[in-house]
Amino acid sequence: MMGDRDFRKVIQSSIESVGRELDYKFDKKDLKKIHASEVTGCLRRAFYDRTDEIEVDRTSFSDLIGGMFRQLEYGAQPKDFSLEDISLQAQADLIVDDLVMIFRSAGKHPEGPNAKDLLYINACMWAYDKVDGVIIYINGKGDEVSFSVTKNKKMFEETIRRVRVLNDLLKEKKTPILETSIDCTECQYFERCYTKIKMGKTINFFGAGNDFLNSMKS
Repeated sequence: MMGDRDFRKVIQSSIESVGRELDYKFDKKDLKKIHASEVTGCLRRAFYDRTDEIEVDRTSFSDLIGGMFRQLEYGAQPKDFSLEDISLQAQADLIVDDLVMIFRSAGKHPEGPNAKDLLYINACMWAYDKVDGVIIYINGKGDEVSFSVTKNKKMFEETIRRVRVLNDLLKEKKTPILETSIDCTECQYFERCYTKIKMGKTINFFGAGNDFLNSMKS
């Protein structure tokens, strides 16, 4: 009978294997093609992913949700948007009736779409030449909330700027500036950007105070 430790290891390895299979597929050695997922998130993380990668640990199915939808009948194929010397590649999860859709997991329903999700779906709409999109957030109970968005030129111009910045930094082998966000603490490169976390001993101030008072009495 399989021991508890081996059983958990098999499950985790299986999830990680599926995760790698469902990830966005692009050649990280090809500097002339930048994926939208790289420039709508942290540029430093994208830089490290290409130059000195630490593979992220996948411990839940929340990482796989978008990739699973891409495997369905309406799953979207990657699409390139030419910037002459560079290509921006984007991949939606589903395209149904000219509607671009991406799915994201969420611990709780957000009041509005995440900024990087807005940039990502906007890049998809430009790549697929579509006008309307929907971002769907699904929590652990399977409940969903969706946000409708439309194609935006200014957001896309910012995405293009970030494409060129990342491309230049990769060619020059220069690390991008630090971009702090709520995602930093869960990033596998955290200790490359911030001071290494050290666990300190708990100080018992009340006990120390009693010792001080007793010493004053003697």
